[in-house]
Amino acid sequence: MASDNVIQISDNEFESKVLQGDLPCLVDFWAPWCGPCKAIGPVIDELAAEFEGRVLIAKMNVDDNPATPGKYGIRAIPTLILFKNGDVVDQITGAVGKTQLTELINKAV
Repeated sequence: MASDNVIQISDNEFESKVLQGDLPCLVDFWAPWCGPCKAIGPVIDELAAEFEGRVLIAKMNVDDNPATPGKYGIRAIPTLILFKNGDVVDQITGAVGKTQLTELINKAV
């Protein structure tokens, strides 16, 4: 079950919600058929709750929204990219643990 703290975004919303948003944003590029994407889903939900109000956590389905993943050169999923003030702070690919994702997020808070 997805967390209330995680938003789903589309190519059309990406600029306004991620690049121009007030908060740093971690975007999880995923697809429903991707096993590792499903595996890290609960971790993403936990992080969204822990960082609520400090970091926006968003998910983008790469099958439904090809433009943004193409722009950022995403070749494998899950890929998580951390944005702050419209810039890429860091990114990580693969089903990584909560500790690694927390360290990633802490680079922007």
